[in-house]
Amino acid sequence: MTTGTDGHGRAGAARGFPLAAARGLALALVSLPGAVVCFVTAVVSIGLIPVGVGIVTTPYVLKGVRAFADLRRVLAAEWGGVRIPRAYRPLPKDANPWGRTFGMLGDPATWRDLLWLLVDMTAGFVTALLTAALLLYPLEGLAVAAGLWRVLPDPWWYGFVPVSGQATALGAGALALALLAAGHVTAVRVLRAHFLLARAVLAPGGSELAERVRVLTETRRDAVDSSAAELRRIERDLHDGAQARLVAVGLDLGTIEALVEKDPAQARELLARARQSSAEALTELRELVRGIHPPVLAERGLGDAVRALALRLPVTTEVNVSLPGRADAPVESAAYFAVSEVLTNAVKHSGADRIWVDVHHAEGRLRITVTDNGRGGAVAGAGSGLAGVERRLGTFDGVLAVSSPAGGPTLVTVELPCALS
Repeated sequence: MTTGTDGHGRAGAARGFPLAAARGLALALVSLPGAVVCFVTAVVSIGLIPVGVGIVTTPYVLKGVRAFADLRRVLAAEWGGVRIPRAYRPLPKDANPWGRTFGMLGDPATWRDLLWLLVDMTAGFVTALLTAALLLYPLEGLAVAAGLWRVLPDPWWYGFVPVSGQATALGAGALALALLAAGHVTAVRVLRAHFLLARAVLAPGGSELAERVRVLTETRRDAVDSSAAELRRIERDLHDGAQARLVAVGLDLGTIEALVEKDPAQARELLARARQSSAEALTELRELVRGIHPPVLAERGLGDAVRALALRLPVTTEVNVSLPGRADAPVESAAYFAVSEVLTNAVKHSGADRIWVDVHHAEGRLRITVTDNGRGGAVAGAGSGLAGVERRLGTFDGVLAVSSPAGGPTLVTVELPCALS
C-alpha cells in the first residue's frame, strides 16, 4: 500500500506532483458531496429529535459522520503523513436509543466532526481542488500553445494572457510552464495543508490533556476488566476441558491397574482410551496456550505470526510485512489479536474473496491495514467485535480506524505507538 508521498530528491518530487494532483482531485470529488450529505443529514436528524424520529435516526447518522471522518484520518496518515487523533467517548454496550443519541451529542468530538464538515465542504474542497488545478491548469495552457487556440473563441483568456494568435498562444504556454514549475514545488505542500486543516478542526483542542486523562482512565479500567475476563475464560477452559480429561485418564489408569491381571483385554481397551484422552487434553492445552500467546508470535515475531494466520484462512490473503525489528511482546500480542479479530470478521461477515494485509513501522508507530473486497458495512461501535479490538488497543494508546461504505471495500487500520528493537 502507499505509505506517503516520496518527496526525497528530484525523482521523488516528480512522482509526488502528479500523484498529489490525482489525490487532490479524488478528495475534491469526495469532500463537497460527502460533506454536504453528511452535514445536512445530521442537522435534519438532530432537528427531528423533539418529535422522536431523531432519537432513532441520530445514532446511525452520527456513526456515518464518524466513518466519513475516519476515512479522512486514514487518508491523512497515508497520503499526507498527518496523524489526526480519534477521541470519541465509548458508549455503554446496553445503551438504549435515548442514551446513544444523547451520549453521542454530549461528546465534544461529535461537534468537532460537524464543524469539520462545514470546513471540508468549503476550505477543504478549495485546497483539494487547488492541488489538482496546479497540474490540470498548466496542461490546458500547454494545449493552447500547441494549437488548441485555433478552435477557441477569440480572444481566449488564459490567466492574464489574451490568446488571439500563435504569438500570444506561446505566451500562454510560457505562463503554463511557470505554473507547472510552481505546482512542482507546492502541490505536495498544498495537499498536506488540506490534511493539516482537517487536523486543526478534528483534533482535540485546549481540553486535550483532560481528554487524555479520561481516555487513559477508561482504557485502564477496560484492561483490568479484559484481564479478569481472560483469566475466567482460561480457568473455565481448563476446568471443563483439559482438567476433566486428565481426571478421566487418572480414573482409567486406576481401573487398568486393577484389571491388568484379571482382564487384560479390557485393560488394553482402557489403555487405548486413556491414550486418546491424554492426546485430546494435550491438544486442548496447546490451543489454550495459542490463544494466550501463540508460540509462532513469541518465537518468530509479528510478521510471521500474521502470515501463519493468513495461511489458515479460507479466503485468498496477501500479506506484506516491512518490519526492521520487533516491538515489545505486549504490543506484538495486542497487534496480533487485533489482526486476528479483523480477519475473522472479514471472513465471517464481509463475503470477500480476497484480503490484503499490510504491516509496517514508520515514524515511531506500528501500522497495520487490512483491506477486503467484500460488501462493506463494518462498524466499530458497541456490540461488534471491532469494539473489543478498539478497547484493547486503547490500553497501548493505539487507535482503530474503519472505512467500510456500503458495497465495500472495507479498510481497517490499526496503529500502535512503539519502538522496534
